[in-house]
Amino acid sequence: MEIIMAVLAGLLFTTGVYNLLQKQLLRIIIGTALISHGAHLFILTMGRLKTGAPPVLTKGVENYTDPLPQALILTSIVISFGVTSLLLVLAYRAAKINGTDNMEQLRGNDYE
Repeated sequence: MEIIMAVLAGLLFTTGVYNLLQKQLLRIIIGTALISHGAHLFILTMGRLKTGAPPVLTKGVENYTDPLPQALILTSIVISFGVTSLLLVLAYRAAKINGTDNMEQLRGNDYE
């Protein structure tokens, strides 16, 4: 199961970097969201996936699931949502003021 999650995280990183290198502002924002989701899966995979194990130690339990990666991912999801919503608002405002979402035109380079 860890191999599947690691491959999926790698695919999310790959598509995220590809989208970051695009010219449209919305694709850049989607790329940042995909990279953050890839990081979430990577942290979850590094915390070892154990099904059926309790998250806390009690008497008689020797195998337990570490709750720290899950707490970190939950916090990271909330931060990622806030950053993505801020980027979407800024992109909307920039596109509305400038009339385009093309990064080359927003930079002032008139290459067509």
